[in-house]
Amino acid sequence: MDNKYIGANIPKLGFGLMRLPMIGNEVDLEQTKAMTDLFMEKGFTYFDTAYPYINGKSEIAAKEFLVKRFPRDSFQLASKMPVWMCKQYEDFQPLFDLQLDRTGATYFDFYLLHGLDKDRIVQMDEIGGWDFVKAMKEKGLIKHFGFSFHDTADVLDQILTAHPEAEFVQLQINYADWNDDNVQSRLCYEVARKHHTPVIIMEPVKGGNLAAMTPTIQGLFKEVQPDMSIASWAIRYAASLEGVITVLSGMSTIDQLEDNVSFMADFTPLSDSEHGVIANVINELSKVETIPCTSCKYCVDDCPSKINIPEVLNTYNTYKTYHDLNGGKGHYKWVTSNGGKASDCIACGLCEGHCPQHIRIIDALAEIANLFES
Repeated sequence: MDNKYIGANIPKLGFGLMRLPMIGNEVDLEQTKAMTDLFMEKGFTYFDTAYPYINGKSEIAAKEFLVKRFPRDSFQLASKMPVWMCKQYEDFQPLFDLQLDRTGATYFDFYLLHGLDKDRIVQMDEIGGWDFVKAMKEKGLIKHFGFSFHDTADVLDQILTAHPEAEFVQLQINYADWNDDNVQSRLCYEVARKHHTPVIIMEPVKGGNLAAMTPTIQGLFKEVQPDMSIASWAIRYAASLEGVITVLSGMSTIDQLEDNVSFMADFTPLSDSEHGVIANVINELSKVETIPCTSCKYCVDDCPSKINIPEVLNTYNTYKTYHDLNGGKGHYKWVTSNGGKASDCIACGLCEGHCPQHIRIIDALAEIANLFES
């Protein structure tokens, strides 16, 4: 692996601070301190937070469990500018100053323009987002700046062509999304490599989905590595790619952290035969029968209960594929937060009359309500 790129010598497991352990609505600081201690003891150093994580409590907690307890030069701390809150150049500085105050970090090792896509890149160019992060770097308040990205590979190519000064990019990469037409993990990764831009990987376990899986798929993994967790395959897959700064894992429990450091402390890239196992897993995932919703949204407008039917069906499909019930319930709660639940369906049939795929939506919503609302 090329050791000349930015962050090449950072250990390949990063601590994502979006899903910290909680007690009610507050971060469980004692458990997080124990997790941080073990993480650092095993030689890992990269921590990733952001302005909106846990409604701002992630950055505040990072001061308590990390910044106050370890020498500043012993770890890397990353955070992100909430670009959707910025309408003019003058909006950046107060948000950045608040982040420095929340974390007590004095500077950020890695700093990102958060969640760029085809619309936000235009906005950042218009109001000077790139100029701001350059100015903060010149002041020593940022060591390296880049961006996290959620769009197609052609848009990523536009950004990196227009802004070669970007020192890294954070991408969603995992083996399930590698050839996905929407996420385009492989295509985005290839664009980053074309531009010689180092990559930080997010969602290597696809929000926890690749840690669950059906018994059949678990058997494919356990037959080869009976003592390794299912999640370990996903993280090692991501960490085996060239040009990677680190792979972020949003760990919520000490058990998850102990598992991750157990196989990443002495990281070994996947072998050819192990890549073959993952190819077999991807083939099995493709066989799972799901509801053939194309998200055309013809069913949505006339729904008297205001149910976001495509998103509800997609959440169910994800559960059917990966068998992560807790994750499915969490995502279902999110997609129904601004509309009706599946149980609100009054069986009027308007949705089915509009569906070009002839999906039996009423029956599906009843099954989904029973699964996710129980």
